[in-house]
Amino acid sequence: MIDPRAVVDPGAEIGEGVEIGPFSIIGKDVRIASGTVVGPHVVIKGPTTIGHDNHFFQFCSIGEVPQDKGFNNEPTRLEIGNGNTFRECCTINRATVKDDWVTAIGDDNWIMAYVHIAHDCKVGSHTIMANAATLAGHVHIGDYAVLGGFSKIHQFCRVGEHAFCAMDAGVTRDVPPYVTVSGMPADPHGLNAVGLRRRGFGREQLQSIRHAYRVLYRSGLRLEEALQELEEEARKSPEVDAMVRFIRDTNRSIVR
Repeated sequence: MIDPRAVVDPGAEIGEGVEIGPFSIIGKDVRIASGTVVGPHVVIKGPTTIGHDNHFFQFCSIGEVPQDKGFNNEPTRLEIGNGNTFRECCTINRATVKDDWVTAIGDDNWIMAYVHIAHDCKVGSHTIMANAATLAGHVHIGDYAVLGGFSKIHQFCRVGEHAFCAMDAGVTRDVPPYVTVSGMPADPHGLNAVGLRRRGFGREQLQSIRHAYRVLYRSGLRLEEALQELEEEARKSPEVDAMVRFIRDTNRSIVR
């Protein structure tokens, strides 16, 4: 399953049934679990751990050192879960020592061509990143979030679960869960209602989320006043609670 034209370092650990295409290079301290497919002309450097059943298309660069001038070749890591797809020319960097030394990607993510995921990012599971979406360093992306083509996420920003960033959005502040943003800089434009319905959210859940959105964005209240009003409902609604907790944890404020 390993093409003879591929170069695999003796220090790499390759699981059962892994396919490695011609002219790919697998470096030292790389671990690849069973069922993963590495296409042609892919470079994977370590320390990097890759789970089961991932697919890396041609010309991906995985686990390269971070684009950070302060990096001094410390043994930081990249960790990738299971069932992810990385299309052509994706670039994913290892972490720096400025956070927890790990760039991490969850499970079942659909990462399209030319996406860049920088050092120290944390990507959840079941996300979609369309062509040329770009994450700067230390960005956090929640489960089921969608990033449109050419969207750009500023360093240290967070995009909440089930949020939607439209094509070419420029995100400079945190995007709360369920919210749709677009523009440069990105502004809120309603809820990701289609995505929520596809994920099985029921009528009552959607009503609670819509009410929370109106309080945050349409009531004229200051942010702290809006959060105080929502905290009572958050005790009854896990969806509203997720929004309130996300906003309480922000360091960069939210799109508003």
